Amino acid sequence: MHIIEIIIVLALLILISNVISHYLPAIPLSLIQIVLGLLTSLSGQFQINLSQDWFLLVFIAPLLYTDGRRFPKRELWRMRGPILGNAILLVFLTTIVGGYLIYQIIPKIPLAEAFALAAILSPTDPIAVQSIAKRAKLPDSILHLVSGESLINDASGLVAFKYALAAVITGTFSLTSATGNFIYIGVIGIIAGIILSRALDLIQELLLRNGVDDVVFHTAIQLVSPFLIYIVIEEVLHASGVIGVVAAGVTTQFGKTPSVEYRPELRVVSSTTWDVLNYLLNGFVFMLLGNALPRAMENVIEGDRFSTVQALSYAFLTWLIILLIRIIWSYIYMIFPNKKNRGQKKGAFRYALLAGLSGVRGAVTMAGILSLPLRMPSGAPFPERDLVLFIASGVVIFSLLAAVITLPLVAPNSGPIITRGNSIDKVEEDEEEEEELPQYLTENEAYLIIVQTAVSRLNEKKTPKNQRAAYELMLDYQNVERQISMEIRDDDQVEKALEQEIVLREVAIEGERKAIERLYNNKQIGETIYQDSLYRIEQEDKNTGRLTELPKLRIILDLRSIKRYFHRFFRARRSDHESTVVLKEARLAERESAKAAIKALSRYVSRDDVDKTKINRNTIYHLVIMYRNRIERLKGKSNFQFAEYQKQRSRLQMVALGAQRASVQSMLETGRITRKDATKLRTYINYSENALTMDIDAK
Repeated sequence: MHIIEIIIVLALLILISNVISHYLPAIPLSLIQIVLGLLTSLSGQFQINLSQDWFLLVFIAPLLYTDGRRFPKRELWRMRGPILGNAILLVFLTTIVGGYLIYQIIPKIPLAEAFALAAILSPTDPIAVQSIAKRAKLPDSILHLVSGESLINDASGLVAFKYALAAVITGTFSLTSATGNFIYIGVIGIIAGIILSRALDLIQELLLRNGVDDVVFHTAIQLVSPFLIYIVIEEVLHASGVIGVVAAGVTTQFGKTPSVEYRPELRVVSSTTWDVLNYLLNGFVFMLLGNALPRAMENVIEGDRFSTVQALSYAFLTWLIILLIRIIWSYIYMIFPNKKNRGQKKGAFRYALLAGLSGVRGAVTMAGILSLPLRMPSGAPFPERDLVLFIASGVVIFSLLAAVITLPLVAPNSGPIITRGNSIDKVEEDEEEEEELPQYLTENEAYLIIVQTAVSRLNEKKTPKNQRAAYELMLDYQNVERQISMEIRDDDQVEKALEQEIVLREVAIEGERKAIERLYNNKQIGETIYQDSLYRIEQEDKNTGRLTELPKLRIILDLRSIKRYFHRFFRARRSDHESTVVLKEARLAERESAKAAIKALSRYVSRDDVDKTKINRNTIYHLVIMYRNRIERLKGKSNFQFAEYQKQRSRLQMVALGAQRASVQSMLETGRITRKDATKLRTYINYSENALTMDIDAK
């Protein structure tokens, strides 16, 4: 069969596997796909020759990029130390200890190749880990730890695999050279991934602001991003494309540009498209695994070298080694106190066992092992390739079976295991053709009205308990309102509005500056916070001056900001007393400067020499909300409860969407908009609701 026919058949089998999984929910989807792939091999019609050069690019880049995009940034950022420890130190330990033990058990495998095998077996499937950990009701600290680790250990495992594989191929290994090279490819990979991701985001932002707002086009840009980033980092910079795409995916989550953030239809469509791609790629990997198993098994047991039982024993013992290393590591984490965990012996072994069993191996492990070259540079066959492939496949299968069989016994409430790409969300959009009439509002004008309605409704629902969430949502909507207002005005109106906004912003900034000077003169803040505050205000002033500039891409290397970053980084390592004092001063400076800015704006609009007709009330309201939001954020930093804040924000978002929906109905009934525009606006609201639901489900 030709390659295109093979791809089509495999895609159909992936869909069939999902149907089977629907009726057999207790069996992991990955196992079903392995069995179907096995059947394709037995048919004798599938001969799939894998190339290492494109295999990592096609499968690894998008899968790891998706993992980075799913990174739960708040909870996992708080546990970054233990997560990085698990994702790097545990991978290193698994590679060294596991590789050495594998070599002792199976001496026919070269030591370097045993290290490579252990390294590629160290990554865990992030979706399976989260699914198992949640159903087993692990403590939050363990849940966040294993979830965060599984998102990062793909990259560290693949890098370790790459070095071990290079040692197999070249026959030499230098720890000094490898360490220096690892630092280079790791650091450059992270930096390049972040820069390229931000550059692509800024290009999208620039295109959107200039009217290129086709959702399909921008979704295609996002789909191409991981492949482009991987190729540039690997081929041009000769660094780690694996680390780069993970960094790029995480950066995409942390640094969404305004135009992308405020287009929920783009978020929903791109997220759903990524789900489909991830689902297919994951299915292809396990289908290819099943397809390769019979040939690997045949080559392993042919002759007198290995029997079937011996080969299966090797796979089982390898899985047991990897499992025990993970259980011991998790147990040590539980019983020894650290910053995120006070240490607990009660139930520690059960939690460690659950953490070990949750370490299901997935697509990244198989993608890496399938990328092993067929031959060495000399032309000789790659040593024990089929045996290594068979063992890795066996470990994946054993880890899935162990989770299915033992988890219901250890954690009775555990449900079916979900792996990457188990579900595909469907978004439908209806469109009704209707002739546009000149007396109706334009789509943008109607859109502006529903946004203003949302802000008004949020202001009504604001209470002392939900002020922070309310102000932040109002600020988000006002940013959208400002952007739409600029689009529906002509150039002269835009220029005048920007000039008025610059005047008002400068009034507020001058109020901030005077407040900081007063605090410093009264010795309420020290020199460090004084200089930091002046620098922040200076940056606000510069950004205000740029409001009239045309949108363009900027990559600015501000040496002072870098210097201040490192200064703050090392300042955080002062004594607890010094850190507390500095923190209090910083909060005082931000709070008082925000209050002073609001007072300055209030005094300005009350002045007799100011022409009230030239004052843009919406701009003043926007600035006041911005400063009130800053005050509310500072109030809640000491006792901030993120879970409660998320609930409040979600409730308010639903209230705002309800107000928008009612506004659309009102405009339709009074004849202010066409039925076609009403459908478009309702579709936008539905997209927003879907995006909100997706965010809630992800938390």
